[in-house]
Amino acid sequence: MMSIDALHRFLVEFQKEDKATREDAQKIVDSVKHFHRKGLNLEGFFKYLFADINPPLASLGVHHDMNAPLSHYFIHTGHNSYLTGNQLSSDCSDVPIINALKRGVRVIELDIWPNSTKDNVDVLHGRTLTTPVELIKCLRSIKEYAFVASEYPVVITLEDHLTPDLQAKVAEMVTQTFGDILFSPGSECLKEFPSPESLKGRIIISTKPPKEYLEAKEVKENENDPERVKASDEEAWGKEVPDLLKDDYKNDLGEEDEEDLDDDGDKSQHALAPEYKRLIAIHAGKPKGGLEECLRVDPDKVRRLSMSEQQLEKAAITHGKEIVRFTQRNILRVYPRGTRVDSSNYNPLIGWMHGAQMVAFNMQGYGRSLWLMHGMFKANGGCGYLKKPDFLLNPNKVFDPNVKLPVKKILKVTMYMGEGWYYDFHHTHFDAYSPPDFYARVGIAGVPFDSVMKKTKTLEDNWVPCWNEEFEFCLTVPELALLRVEVHEYDMSEKDDFGGQTCLPISELRSGIRAVPLNSRKGEKYSSVKLLMRFEFFDP
Repeated sequence: MMSIDALHRFLVEFQKEDKATREDAQKIVDSVKHFHRKGLNLEGFFKYLFADINPPLASLGVHHDMNAPLSHYFIHTGHNSYLTGNQLSSDCSDVPIINALKRGVRVIELDIWPNSTKDNVDVLHGRTLTTPVELIKCLRSIKEYAFVASEYPVVITLEDHLTPDLQAKVAEMVTQTFGDILFSPGSECLKEFPSPESLKGRIIISTKPPKEYLEAKEVKENENDPERVKASDEEAWGKEVPDLLKDDYKNDLGEEDEEDLDDDGDKSQHALAPEYKRLIAIHAGKPKGGLEECLRVDPDKVRRLSMSEQQLEKAAITHGKEIVRFTQRNILRVYPRGTRVDSSNYNPLIGWMHGAQMVAFNMQGYGRSLWLMHGMFKANGGCGYLKKPDFLLNPNKVFDPNVKLPVKKILKVTMYMGEGWYYDFHHTHFDAYSPPDFYARVGIAGVPFDSVMKKTKTLEDNWVPCWNEEFEFCLTVPELALLRVEVHEYDMSEKDDFGGQTCLPISELRSGIRAVPLNSRKGEKYSSVKLLMRFEFFDP
């Protein structure tokens, strides 16, 4: 038997819950529903360890300082938020927008185009075969679902391909739909961004102040549809997250990125619908000139700059510190390169380690990169805003992402065991004739020097694998590190089967032995699958 006092000692000494009281220990005993009120037997103790009341992350709610300017936060950001599938031929709909908002995504992107009769506005991925959805429908859904997951502001980024008369129509739609929850500071550029706290419950519009209307080029149906990406080079559960140190990103800067297609100067500012211009709270645009000009910090006004993942990759090699300095006051949005027609994603850390607030992701493109995004934004109560670590905000000593720092923290992870597959999967799902052969992968996604994946041995024919293996991770930038956990089932003759995954922000990881629930490929939690793991932090 473990008495109440012994359980209390276990919570304090082993689980590192310094503030745990005897009452907390009693609550655990009461919750484990068995006969002994005075303590736990072994079965009861295991029940507690595997229970939902013993999660791996601290339940802190929103606990970051939310009163700094918007540029001081990482913001949960979607790319082409209206697409249901691939970038070329899937349907446009408000459903993925609703799903994103329910997940806590705070930046929704809409591409707006004239409809076929040129008298109204549609949302679609221009110059492709995606079927449109009416703008008004998207706006109404945003209004309805904006604040179900988080009370912090929602930014709508508009890719605008409209004539001035249709811009006026959009201004009217936006004003009528959102009314007084719309934040519009007038036509002047902001000197500094307001804080998430001051913008609670508000909708913010961000776009380039519009230019000459470009007639959309009708897209010819593409015979050799790049949609048919070879499936064979995708592992069963998606590509490994690209390694930022190796040149996994062969610069295909040859292809023009969608967002640069329309950059042909600010010819027609005079033709702009004034009521539309007044709605724009976060001004976007690329200044003419080179990278230096793009990253110039103006003390009198703030703006948003957009770069594709490879433009950032390339700029980071020579201008890493300048990008970090730019993002201390201004907003940088990073978006997937145009060739990701399958709605896949890139390694988000390239953005975060340079201070980019809006790392835009295809939320419908499942895979390892998206798991990192889901993991990162579990922090701070899942509210969609994370205060950037101080080292990214210090104007006197600008962080250089290319320099290796000394180790700051050591994380020791013990992978004890897993259970629950027997209940959540069909019994022939993994192997037709025998129990599964599970192995686990454990590692870190973070700055290049911290990123690594390790694996356990494979345990044959066992629904409840007990690996009992230890792993140690040295972290130079623990503030940006995520713990990655995956389980796979070894298959001799074909691809290994997927058995669950999760990604946890190390900033909120609790010490001690914890029950770690696993998710499906789409990021949905399994009802029974859990791992029992221990986390210990040491100073180097």
